[in-house]
Amino acid sequence: MELILTDVHLPMRHAFTIALGTTTVQHNLLVELRQDGVTGYGEGASSHAYHEFTAASMRAALEAARPQIEGARLDDPAQFWDQILPVLGHNRFALCALDEAAHDLWGKQRGAPVWKLLGLELKNLPLSDYTIGIDPVEKMVMKMKEFEGWPIYKIKLGTEDDLAIVRELRRHTDAVFRIDANTAWTADQTIAYAPELQNPQFGPGMTIVARSSIPTANAMSSVRRAVLQSWPAVRIDELEFRVMVNDRLLRERLLAWVSGFFGILAFALATLGLYGVISHIVASRRNEVGIRIALGANRGEVIGLFLRQVALLLTAGIAIGTLGSLLLSRGATTLLFDIQPNDPWTIAVAAGVLAAAGIAAALVPSARASRLDPANCLRTD
Repeated sequence: MELILTDVHLPMRHAFTIALGTTTVQHNLLVELRQDGVTGYGEGASSHAYHEFTAASMRAALEAARPQIEGARLDDPAQFWDQILPVLGHNRFALCALDEAAHDLWGKQRGAPVWKLLGLELKNLPLSDYTIGIDPVEKMVMKMKEFEGWPIYKIKLGTEDDLAIVRELRRHTDAVFRIDANTAWTADQTIAYAPELQNPQFGPGMTIVARSSIPTANAMSSVRRAVLQSWPAVRIDELEFRVMVNDRLLRERLLAWVSGFFGILAFALATLGLYGVISHIVASRRNEVGIRIALGANRGEVIGLFLRQVALLLTAGIAIGTLGSLLLSRGATTLLFDIQPNDPWTIAVAAGVLAAAGIAAALVPSARASRLDPANCLRTD
């Protein structure tokens, strides 16, 4: 196995400030693991909150463990973790970046998403948040509006006007707020701020997730009645998880439909082209057919001759095409979902359709030519 380390420097859209400092460029370490021509990727990010775990310290720790890493063979990420933990456990940032790369490589090698290999399901996924760093409140509002419509915002605090900042941000969105002061608040401050942060002027006090086997409209009606019985004045926003996921995947679905359409179009053109070429080759040998019939060949022998020759060409072409597909499909692994890049049914159907087109292209003109009068075939010679 090969270990490749690359420093990545990401300029921030805005200077990112938390209670512990300001960052204008995020310094990360990209970790690659390569085995049998497949590459898995992981990333380690430096952080103000953990001064000793920088991109440089992660690189140094991984370089020190390089002999053990490159001397291992990845078959099971859990076993790989246990094997590397003794030499890399002191730097968990580097270990986690390596573990990400190991799981990514593992999934790609098996042509399946890691969550599926782990026996998980894409249900009840937590929503991601967009983080807004400390700035003058006008700029914090502007940054939030740059990504308007985000379901959750993480608000970095640690100033003398934290509650005023939250009040002003709340005027511009009803999204859920996650407050992160990065150790700037004492325990007493946190307890003192908590009641006011739970006040309705700071937005929704809770999120209710309901799963039901009854129709969605009926379930939402029941939830609404139950909530209003306890809080008659509260405003309720309803969001169906399936609709939210469909909206988020609209662009990916559109791209998949467009790609599928052009893939089918290319396959159809290839099939028609194959039919036309083989049909033309067989038809151009009418004179040969006439000679063979004149010399005593029967109709079945003539048709069988062409079919055998075409079958030989098809066999060679399908073999070369299948080999090329197996070699090149690794590059499409990350673009596929819920399907293996070397799916045997896909290859078999494609090969079957092309073979049928080739046989039909040979059968139709050869059968037509075998019914002709040999004299008419030879007259054009």
